[in-house]
Amino acid sequence: MHIYLYFSPMNSQTEENYLKALFNLSNDKGEVSTSELSTKLEVSTPTVNSMIKKLFEKGLVDYQKYKPIRLTKKGRLEAALIIRKHRLTEMFLVENMGFGWEEVHEIAEQIEHIKSPIFFDRMDELVGYPTVDPHGSPIPDKKGNIVEKEYQILSKCKPGDKVWVVALRNSSSDFLNFLNNRDLSLSTKIIIHSIEEFDGSMVVEYNGKKETLSKTVCDKLMIEKKSKN
Repeated sequence: MHIYLYFSPMNSQTEENYLKALFNLSNDKGEVSTSELSTKLEVSTPTVNSMIKKLFEKGLVDYQKYKPIRLTKKGRLEAALIIRKHRLTEMFLVENMGFGWEEVHEIAEQIEHIKSPIFFDRMDELVGYPTVDPHGSPIPDKKGNIVEKEYQILSKCKPGDKVWVVALRNSSSDFLNFLNNRDLSLSTKIIIHSIEEFDGSMVVEYNGKKETLSKTVCDKLMIEKKSKN
């Protein structure tokens, strides 16, 4: 059996990148400003306006001049499915191909635009139907549903707390390499010994050693307090 991989003429790669950016940038009201989108995608405001008009014509966004942009139900579904492909790919690259979690983003950025459903169904099967990616971010299901868990950030914890790292608020390669160099990963158990009043840095213990983590780092580590086996 031959599996043909192709790009659908329905939405271009650029259009998909806009949908994904809109999904990720949406605030509690589901709104994104033109300036936010321009900054995120590193393009000019006129370029953003031109693309948003195309997405509006396709029924993917609600848009009125000088007002925030909102994904429609159709647009949100398509964006969620792009994110599903991206995060599935990242998990496959780590679990099945031996890539480090700091290496997978750029590769997944390319693969996420493949349109063959059977390709990603097989990937999902091979990696064991994961619900989160290597950085702890939830993977949308095939219907675009996504379950966001209410995790706490490490910087909100108190001395004496015992917690486990379950996700990251930032998955840039620089931050992931920083964590690698300090032997910090998902599922790491952390015991908080003290907190510096002046700058919020924490003295913590994990993997049998003590380390001082800045507030900047603690703000990016999402944790759970419940006991783990």
